[in-house]
Amino acid sequence: MLGLIFGETQFPKEILKKIKKLKINFFIIDLSTNRIFKKEKNVNYVSLGQFGKIIEIIKSYRCKRIIFAGKVKKPNFSSLKLDLKGVYYIPKIIKAAKKGDAAILKEIIQILSKEKIKVLKSNYYNPELTLKKGIYTKIKPTKENLNSIKHGVKILNKQNSFDHIQGLIIDKNNKFYKEGRGGTKKLIYSIKKHKDLENILIKFPKKKQDLRIDLPTIGIDTLKDCKKIFIKGIILKSNANIFIDKKKSINFANKNKIFIKVI
Repeated sequence: MLGLIFGETQFPKEILKKIKKLKINFFIIDLSTNRIFKKEKNVNYVSLGQFGKIIEIIKSYRCKRIIFAGKVKKPNFSSLKLDLKGVYYIPKIIKAAKKGDAAILKEIIQILSKEKIKVLKSNYYNPELTLKKGIYTKIKPTKENLNSIKHGVKILNKQNSFDHIQGLIIDKNNKFYKEGRGGTKKLIYSIKKHKDLENILIKFPKKKQDLRIDLPTIGIDTLKDCKKIFIKGIILKSNANIFIDKKKSINFANKNKIFIKVI
């Protein structure tokens, strides 16, 4: 039996689709705000502060393997329902939340490991959603673009291990804009809409990120946003990304002269 602890975004739905195709028995702990998996079988709802109950649910299915996927929004800690283990662990969760939403899941992983429950990489059953090194579009980056990319990657690599930055946009003048807690969409619409600036979006995992959770994710919606703001290209890191609607997105990129490069 496989345990699926799901939050928001499209990625959990892609995992579920694959799990069903492989005919793997599963149960879900739904941490999404609107209970988006309510129509599925073996769905469980629990407060994030009820760690005793979470562990009890997992063990009731005789489960030894878990996959986390999707974003879990930082809860209102003062209104959380807590059980005894929740009271014990919640100070660590609150401390982790100050580092970003992904840090909450990372802390939960550490709690589960103490219970000898293994957490698999989120793309364990969906390796096709990640990309290897290469250029995936007809259009290729220019020499000027490559210089901007090199500079942008250096900036990302300098971020400390507690930074929540997963990406940035850099233009041909090496002016850059870092992603904040609002995510990629907010970053894209925060920059100046100017075709000649040749802005490039770089999406990498955080430094020292636990690659079992919160991998940088893009899809057709990201490409559509990029088109509106005249973003010239997208840079991803090899085997450390999630690409939703890959074929559709690459076709859209080709049509709109946006390059996709994985390094």
